[in-house]
Amino acid sequence: MLSGTITASAQFNDINSKPKILGWQDDTHYLLQRFDKDNKPFIERVDVKTGKSNLVPKEKTARQKLEEMLPAGYKLERTDIISPDEKSVIISKQNDLYSFTIGNTDLLRLTNDSIPEMNARFSPNGNRIAYTKNKDLFVYNLLSKKEIRLTFDATDKIYNGWSSWVYMEEILGRASRYAAFWWSPDGTKLAFFRFDDNPVPEFTLNRLDVADGIHGILEVTPYPKPGDANPKVKVGIIDVLSTKTIWLKTDENSDQYFGWPFWTPDSKKFAVQVLNRDQNDLRIILADANNGENVEIYRENRKTWVDFFEDVYVLKNGKGFILRSYRNDWENLYIQGWDGKLITQLTNFNWRVKEIEKVDEVAGYVYFSGTGKESTDNHFFRVSLDGKNILQLTNGEGTHQVQMSPKRTYFADTWNNINSTGSIKIIDKNAKEIREAFKFEQLTNDVSKQAKSEMVSILTADGLFKMPAIITYPLNFDESKKYPVVFTIYGGPNAQGVSNSWRGNTSWYSENGIITITVDHRGSGHFGKKGQDYMHRNLGKWEISDYTDAVKWLRTKSYVDTTKIGITGGSYGGYMTCLALTKGKDFWTHGIASYSVTDWKLYDNVYTERYMDTPQDNPEGYKESSALNYIADYKGKLLIVHGDMDDNVHMQNTIQFISKMQDAGKSFELMIYPGGRHGWGGTKRTHSTNDARKFWLKHFFKE
Repeated sequence: MLSGTITASAQFNDINSKPKILGWQDDTHYLLQRFDKDNKPFIERVDVKTGKSNLVPKEKTARQKLEEMLPAGYKLERTDIISPDEKSVIISKQNDLYSFTIGNTDLLRLTNDSIPEMNARFSPNGNRIAYTKNKDLFVYNLLSKKEIRLTFDATDKIYNGWSSWVYMEEILGRASRYAAFWWSPDGTKLAFFRFDDNPVPEFTLNRLDVADGIHGILEVTPYPKPGDANPKVKVGIIDVLSTKTIWLKTDENSDQYFGWPFWTPDSKKFAVQVLNRDQNDLRIILADANNGENVEIYRENRKTWVDFFEDVYVLKNGKGFILRSYRNDWENLYIQGWDGKLITQLTNFNWRVKEIEKVDEVAGYVYFSGTGKESTDNHFFRVSLDGKNILQLTNGEGTHQVQMSPKRTYFADTWNNINSTGSIKIIDKNAKEIREAFKFEQLTNDVSKQAKSEMVSILTADGLFKMPAIITYPLNFDESKKYPVVFTIYGGPNAQGVSNSWRGNTSWYSENGIITITVDHRGSGHFGKKGQDYMHRNLGKWEISDYTDAVKWLRTKSYVDTTKIGITGGSYGGYMTCLALTKGKDFWTHGIASYSVTDWKLYDNVYTERYMDTPQDNPEGYKESSALNYIADYKGKLLIVHGDMDDNVHMQNTIQFISKMQDAGKSFELMIYPGGRHGWGGTKRTHSTNDARKFWLKHFFKE
């Protein structure tokens, strides 16, 4: 998936000393962290009704408690895992696994070889851990102290329980860290994906930084581009007692994708989502865990594309599962039965349900977040499991983040909006405000140090959409003067950048006399699936068209210097920037494009074909969407930035773009970051930030 930082129209001025709710001690007392005059934190236990408080020591997490008990010199890393009962931890150290349990004085070594164990995961009962080694699956029995190998055929192109690159990036997600195996609830079975990357073309990156030596180092990765062959995938289930593997009866040679599986609560059946190559027909199949026989229990299709369900909630009562689906053009919640029948439609809004926050099966409620009627807001809601009694628990425009008391009697609502730093309110289960726990103050009372931000709506030229936008003005803004403008853009499908939230008092742009604007186009998600569907088979077309309408709107403002309209973004935002300075050359004058896609034939097939279909099926769409085909129109000033080791958006995109720019005699600026992947940190991050700022100052103010 393409990713890039959406540079907000004004940066948030978050500081460490901002008070926050740490959680709830019990159902009637919340824990509020504040800071003293020396910026040292202290925690108050506060009565939800009276507001009376007393100081309490900070409660240590299970991870912190375990870390304190470790032998001297040991520190837990992010990848170390804690057992379900929080009494043990598995530590990865020098390519081996160690166990530590409360009550012991030393680590217990579990493995002893030179091959690193990856993605160790506890079984639900805590008796075993599973992991991959050399891309084969293993399980370790913590009771018998025995390692058991479960698969035996991994190679440099065949992986068991370890994801191929394109699945990790586009389907299972980066948070998976390539893990492609799932414990059954009873801990007796492991389901896994087996990948065969042999059909997939390889892409080579050449590491040339100082640390890579005088001859460099090649990185070769199977990377399918649009129209290329995909990895072949099989779904297996292993009984960890007998080590027997059964395979789901699916067609390994069918051009389709598998994703986001889940178990029935009794561990007898395993559900897998199956999406066709065109990504417009999604099925959920339910397989018998003992023989691999499966039936279709759900199907959803659309003329454009259908997304995987990434947050399925399986009801513990065994009746079914909750989906968040676009089937009526907006994300709503549905309870589906294991028999394939719809049990209940929980919500039926013409706005976006964002996330299932909590399901209380005992009380019979689903708690979820969503925009409400204003697409730029975020609110907290409750609905009964029968689809009745929908209640909006938070009120007031803006962004609300809620923490629930253990019995869901009270809720701590931390809110803000573009005009206010907001507060923390305590509300009850009937949405009644009990008290204001804390009110956030402006960081400064000096008006000369505050940058004004405002939300506006900009009508598209066809009159169909009112695009939300946020403008942030320079400090000491004077309407009688003229100011340059910078669009801060990401712009990908279903990627919102505009929210009604506090933007901070100031930013580098506002401190340096530059107006910034962030605009969300018709395909950004604010307008549901109907808005997104405009992007099908023609990425770039409607985004640039809608952003152009925003430039036209800006040109009507007397305080805008129309000779200095800039745009900046990374990844998809870099693509937008390249298009703006070429296809949109009559509207934008300056741009910084970072790690950009410049031609969709150069990006991975899963992401690209979701929106564009294959180049063979949609040659005209690929032609029209490519920034390479508008080089002749380029004018203005463009800084192009890329990391030479970007394994997501290959630097090939930038190389082909600048090659055509050179052939056309076009002038531009270029900065390459050695060793840089899809973004970078450290000193190079500092350099790129400073370089970008110098670019704006030089071209906007001749400084």
